Amino acid sequence: MSGISRPPLILQVTGLRKSFTHNRPVCRDISLDVAAGEIVVILGESGSGKSTLLRCLGGQLEPDAGDVKIQDECGILQAIWALEEEERIRLLRSHAGFIQQRPQDGLRMNVTAGANIVESLALLGVRDFATMRRVARDAIEGVEIEAARVDDLPGSFSGGMQQRLQIARSLVKRPKLLLMDEPTGGLDVSVQAKVLDLLRKLVRSLKVAVLLVTHDLGVARMLADRIIVLKSGAIVEDGIADQILDDPHHPYTQLLVSSVLRA
Repeated sequence: MSGISRPPLILQVTGLRKSFTHNRPVCRDISLDVAAGEIVVILGESGSGKSTLLRCLGGQLEPDAGDVKIQDECGILQAIWALEEEERIRLLRSHAGFIQQRPQDGLRMNVTAGANIVESLALLGVRDFATMRRVARDAIEGVEIEAARVDDLPGSFSGGMQQRLQIARSLVKRPKLLLMDEPTGGLDVSVQAKVLDLLRKLVRSLKVAVLLVTHDLGVARMLADRIIVLKSGAIVEDGIADQILDDPHHPYTQLLVSSVLRA
């Protein structure tokens, strides 16, 4: 519709390719984009290339070809792999957050919850202790953990609380982009629903662009605005979440959806 403009793009990926041993392609000519405030879910089975793709987008793994562009503080899409390493780290540290499947991989388990949260602020130049303390308490309350637990170690939290703490750690710096790797994979169903509901509320209020990878259609249905289906490292379907889940066109997507319905 001509009268409606789409929010600005925060992430733009074009022709991304990545191969490993014996030139086996893991990601094959992947192109996608995510706008501000949009939640895009990459859906696919284990081995489809989801996690490799996410690592290329998060600066952890350099692709063999293609561009990964992330919006900077001036609103310009920067090709992160064309930047010098120091510039790339600064851009990702300032404007992107990464949520690991295992919260233990995304948290420093030997320091307090509050220290985990404000660490990213310290790296961005915030040094005032009183400010950092206040921010840590507010951020913990923002993910529905009692502020009194700001000085507790992450190991004393439940799995669901650890994941919420990891979310607070990533969102406290107000990133433009949040990358998430199976963020509720190790949680039971009731805890998973609470974490996803909280995440959806926070993303909507902060207008963060989210790219989340999962094999779980329940997660996709609860969170996604748009779903991209990945098979053997290639995109086979891309569309509005309801259309993908209720009227899939590609045989692979139909198989994924029908297997859940039969379970």
